[in-house]
Amino acid sequence: MTKQYTASSRHTEHASPVGSQFAVLKSPQRGQLAALSIAAVVIMVGVPLWWRTTETYRAWLPVSQINELANMQLQLSADVEVVFARGTVTPEQQKKVPLTQTQDEEHTVDGDLIFKAVCDPMVTKYEDCKLIHADLSLHTLSESPCGSLVVYVIPESSSLLPEDMDVYIGQRRTALLRIGAQMRVGRTVEQLLAHLEPRIKQVLQVMSFSHTDITAALSDRVRLSPGNKESIADSMRAFKSSPGYEITFSLLNPDPKSHRLHWDIEGAVQTYIQPLLTKLAPVANFSLDSQTLYYAMLGVNPRFDSSSSAYTLNSDSLAHVINPVEARLGSNAASSNPVLNFLLYVPDAHHSPLYIHDNKKQEVPSNAFHSPRWGGIMVYNVNGFYRPEAVLPVDININMAKVMGVFLAQLRLLLGVQSSTAPPGFLMAPCGSTGLADWELDRLMWSRSVENVATATTTITSLAQLLDQIGNIVINDNIAEQVSSAVTSLQLAVAELEAGNLGFALQYSKEAIMASERAFFDPSLLHLLYFPDDQKFAIYIPLFLPMCVPILLSLLKIVSEARQKRREKQAKKD
Repeated sequence: MTKQYTASSRHTEHASPVGSQFAVLKSPQRGQLAALSIAAVVIMVGVPLWWRTTETYRAWLPVSQINELANMQLQLSADVEVVFARGTVTPEQQKKVPLTQTQDEEHTVDGDLIFKAVCDPMVTKYEDCKLIHADLSLHTLSESPCGSLVVYVIPESSSLLPEDMDVYIGQRRTALLRIGAQMRVGRTVEQLLAHLEPRIKQVLQVMSFSHTDITAALSDRVRLSPGNKESIADSMRAFKSSPGYEITFSLLNPDPKSHRLHWDIEGAVQTYIQPLLTKLAPVANFSLDSQTLYYAMLGVNPRFDSSSSAYTLNSDSLAHVINPVEARLGSNAASSNPVLNFLLYVPDAHHSPLYIHDNKKQEVPSNAFHSPRWGGIMVYNVNGFYRPEAVLPVDININMAKVMGVFLAQLRLLLGVQSSTAPPGFLMAPCGSTGLADWELDRLMWSRSVENVATATTTITSLAQLLDQIGNIVINDNIAEQVSSAVTSLQLAVAELEAGNLGFALQYSKEAIMASERAFFDPSLLHLLYFPDDQKFAIYIPLFLPMCVPILLSLLKIVSEARQKRREKQAKKD
């Protein structure tokens, strides 16, 4: 029994080292498997989950279409209908007159931007003009749609035009063109049309659009040479295109103790201003308000001119008049639309009469001036009411017809309605009771459409470049929808301009500029715009470093042991 126990004891002593060696061999493999498992879970699960939950959401944008807009070529088309009156062409010429004829001109604004002016189609008819005795009759004979023109060619013997005038431009979209007798007899139709072509182009430039108008509309997008800047100086006084405008009429009474002023601003606006704004409804929306400011001074001391026994304001001091007055005007904080200010200043008794002088020291007939993209100021003298027997304060009724005539002219200039200079031989009708001729409205709509297209294109391309350069900016679905809407509206506006549909082109261009502005100034674009990379490292390093260091060290150890085993096996083989 004892011997067996001893043998069994020896057997146990020999078996114990083998089990211990087996346990030691299994422990490194278990650690390696654990390290590899943790690394696999981190790489395959942790990293994608972290990336997905922390990535910046960026909706899809039509980048290719935006890049095409940046290199687009504008093409403006205007329909000109030429009507030959009886006696302007012979029966043989009448049979050969073409029904349509297209003329196009290409204009380069700068090295990159080109626009093409197309007169398409030019339809010719043969009508009896005996009933045309006034502009209204011309309009009744052929009512032209927005953006188109009708030119009536009349014989030289016609009494509709004065002898020294060859072209008459009416209040609507019609014009009269006198043809010479030498061109009617013994000339071919081609020679006749070639003779009329220069005059028709002049009519088109006066009544529709010109190179200067389009250059001025694109002035904020392209670099202009000094010569071009001088040619568009008049257009730079106008406000930039906007969906709406605020118009404020203010009466400044610096001396209420001397005079009590009465002005029928509501009736005057309805009589003189509202017809113009109603006609401008396709261009923008307008809101009107008025106010009376007491003890409001100009802020500039006028000089007394002993030769005329009056006070004067020189042109050099007019720039210092606006700032002190503007502080009293207030502003409409609820609206982001531009404000047009029209001020009627009635000087006090101690500085009356007060006259404004121009650069040549001459008295300005209207006694008013305007500031570009701000408004206008008119000085209304009432010194004639101060008689020796008058009792202060004197009641004064302001002549609103005189005042509104000045404000209406200033309003036209500030809204971009440019008074075209008539070429030699042109006779232009007055604008009428509405303050705006039909062709002047078309001319403004052409400029506004091109300006809106250029502004919206610049805004969208700038936004696309910004979003491409800064990857931290969130692009939500609303911004993507606004950008896509702006791009679609721009494409439609360009297509309508090319087709000559001016009304639709202006509407689409307004939609494009509003959508682009909403996308560009969306507050959500600024959330992660100024989040620098060093702040990211400061957040993520304390989170990931304690976890990643043991895993990396374990992986390095596994790689090192694998290389060691490979070398040992290679040594045994050798």
